[in-house]
Amino acid sequence: MSEAQATTENNWFYEENGQRKGPVSESEMVQFIKSSVVSHGTSVWKQGLPDWLKVENTDLRVHLDNSAPPPLSGEHINNTLVWVLAFAPLIGYFLEWVVAGAMHGGNEFAAQVAMANSKYWFVTLGLNIALAFFDEKRLKNAGHNTDKFKGWVWLVPVYLYQRAKATKQNLAYFIVWIICFVLVLFS
Repeated sequence: MSEAQATTENNWFYEENGQRKGPVSESEMVQFIKSSVVSHGTSVWKQGLPDWLKVENTDLRVHLDNSAPPPLSGEHINNTLVWVLAFAPLIGYFLEWVVAGAMHGGNEFAAQVAMANSKYWFVTLGLNIALAFFDEKRLKNAGHNTDKFKGWVWLVPVYLYQRAKATKQNLAYFIVWIICFVLVLFS
């Protein structure tokens, strides 16, 4: 066997955000495990494996922190908050009307003008970001490594998409958020 073949056979590939990464050496994979780039639930592959396997189902499992349990699966995570987030564009729009009415002393015409000029857009933005932020904390408490996508709480649809992928859930709440957002745009 040539040195190039031996090197290729010992290289690992891993999945990150739906993309295949690698090849990396086994020592690099151990470093990725220690730095949480690769953790429980991450799919890995190397030559000789029948298919992509979870890292905990390979020889690399000895490098995982086995004192910590794996993250809760999607069906075991309370999704109430993420569903409120899915409807946040509509809820925020309603709250904008409440704020407009309160700020204009019940003057309906002034409130309508303020809403037509999107004067209180920050209410919906703040609601979306706050809900995404608290949901990300909930995911972290469920054992998920949110470092890969927690910066996306500022861009809610990307966060929802990444969350669905990380928890291996369908994209329903992502799609609902998009629909609600489009409905608010055209109202």
